[in-house]
Amino acid sequence: MSNDSASVLEPAAPARPAAPASALAEAALAILRRTFGYDAFRGSQAAIIEQVASGGDALVLMPTGGGKSLCYQIPALLRDGVGVVISPLIALMQDQVDALREVGVRAAFLNSTLSGRDAAAVERALRTGDLDLLYVAPERLLTPRCLELLADAPIALFAIDEAHCVSQWGHDFRPEYLQLSVLHERFPNVPRIALTATADALTRREIAQRLGLEQAREFVSSFDRPNIRYRIVEKLDARKQLLEFIGNEHAGQAGIVYCASRAKVEDTAQWLDKHGVPALPYHAGMDAAVRATHQARFLREEGLVMVATIAFGMGIDKPDVRFVAHLDMPRSVEGYYQETGRAGRDDLPAQAWMAYGLADVVQQRRFIEQSESDDAHKRISNAKLDAMLGLAETIECRRIQLLAYFGEASQPCGNCDNCLEPPITWDATEAARKLLSCVYRVRQASGFGFGAQHVIAVLRGQANARVTQYGHETLSTFGIGADLSEAEWRSVLRQMIARGLVGVDHDHHQVLMLTEDSRAMLRGETTLALRKLALESAAARKRRGARSSTRAGSETADAGDGDEVLDAATQALFDRLREWRRGIASTRQLPSYVVFHDATLREIARRRPRDLAALALISGVGQRKLESYGDDILTLTTADEE
Repeated sequence: MSNDSASVLEPAAPARPAAPASALAEAALAILRRTFGYDAFRGSQAAIIEQVASGGDALVLMPTGGGKSLCYQIPALLRDGVGVVISPLIALMQDQVDALREVGVRAAFLNSTLSGRDAAAVERALRTGDLDLLYVAPERLLTPRCLELLADAPIALFAIDEAHCVSQWGHDFRPEYLQLSVLHERFPNVPRIALTATADALTRREIAQRLGLEQAREFVSSFDRPNIRYRIVEKLDARKQLLEFIGNEHAGQAGIVYCASRAKVEDTAQWLDKHGVPALPYHAGMDAAVRATHQARFLREEGLVMVATIAFGMGIDKPDVRFVAHLDMPRSVEGYYQETGRAGRDDLPAQAWMAYGLADVVQQRRFIEQSESDDAHKRISNAKLDAMLGLAETIECRRIQLLAYFGEASQPCGNCDNCLEPPITWDATEAARKLLSCVYRVRQASGFGFGAQHVIAVLRGQANARVTQYGHETLSTFGIGADLSEAEWRSVLRQMIARGLVGVDHDHHQVLMLTEDSRAMLRGETTLALRKLALESAAARKRRGARSSTRAGSETADAGDGDEVLDAATQALFDRLREWRRGIASTRQLPSYVVFHDATLREIARRRPRDLAALALISGVGQRKLESYGDDILTLTTADEE
């Protein structure tokens, strides 16, 4: 990699030479066990850690919950100096730092929430080498003061978290990320690691180019999250459907509900709360203090539902989010994957649920066409939306389609709606021709087009005031579609728009229009098979919820596969451990999961360790936590002994 030597500011104390690879591997594993309480690395973690700890750069794509943070935390502990982590959300830094301090790592953050005195103390600790990890927002890092501060300190590495934010084609572009190339220019000898959970090939290339990581070693893990069940339902009465989904399958559990607008966020949160689901709103238009309070409550309290725009969630460390729901369709598969990936970070069963309808298709197309982007950006945005529509409309395994987007082959998963309840398809060729003929006839008769509601009314033979106003009850297409309900026609139309068989003119009140592909359909040159509208009864949904409640993450689910049910005595101990953890977390003002994850407490309850040596063998119990909490836990696990 080249750099402009005139602009280079070397760190005051360069990192020490790397140890031999075998010694590095042994040292990394020792830290993993002693500090974090885990026996072995997962996937490519060991290789990534060795690459960065030995002074190399890395670009890491790893799914949410896959253990990305260890890939820079452990190298920072192996190398001299402080690991500087660039993170886009200052509201999350406190919890990340708290979690590290709980296991004995010297961590701090620098952001606008600190008082002048506290910020000065962090800066002193940085200069004197008394920090292992420092979290900084990109805006803060790019200030002259912060860059000068870093130039005076020994730097072990730079970790650029949520690296997809650098991509203008990605789902969460942040302009300040474009300036992070300054790290390579000013600190050319400090290794950098860029990490993200979502990036297609185009986004990966842009990350490498913009961050000067073209020569970095690239690590791409499987994007599969097998513990997440994907389900997309026809949007009929979305709020009622959401309430039934939560009530039947996730009552009392933490979840996130995503909405497209701030007003919808506020209305949905109030509506859920009114109907017995404790919910909080979160969006960028709220007062910053209120927004921070809501996020802190969601992270620290159990069983809350956060209703939010996509402004919420990046980097969320809360492991026990049991569901993510979408009331509006995301604009891309990357966005959908990133957002749904916030469920089930503890590897226990979780669900990704979305209500999807005709308005979603029309709205997303309108956003693209009416944006101020250039033609190239619109083409890419439309391609990304087409992929998202394909995922929503597929009749095959959703996981196969989702993973294929990221270039990964897979087999039917058995854990998505299409695998569990295969959709019924039907030959919709004749219905499609009727609809296209009607779109053509109403435009021909009046000299201008009409929207979905009007066209469907004509098809179904409904002589309402608007239909008769234009004389459309006299058209040859009036009533030719009376055999299908309004909901069925909307399903047909939605799928045809998604496939490009019907166009929407967003500049003229969302009127329907023919496309080149629709003309081939009208001429009888193609056939069309569509998903049949499935109108599931509330009773059926409740039965399914009862069947899947354990697999979807109930407190009795096993940490391994979600199917093993704890016996009564073990469940009682698990409940006591959770109550003890709640008290500790409250006293120390920490989220419960920072003390211990549910999976760790569940394993403690099953194995009932009788001494510290046995407790130390349980995953998630490191040396510091053993010293801090070991005696308390043993008091609970041995309480039944005489």
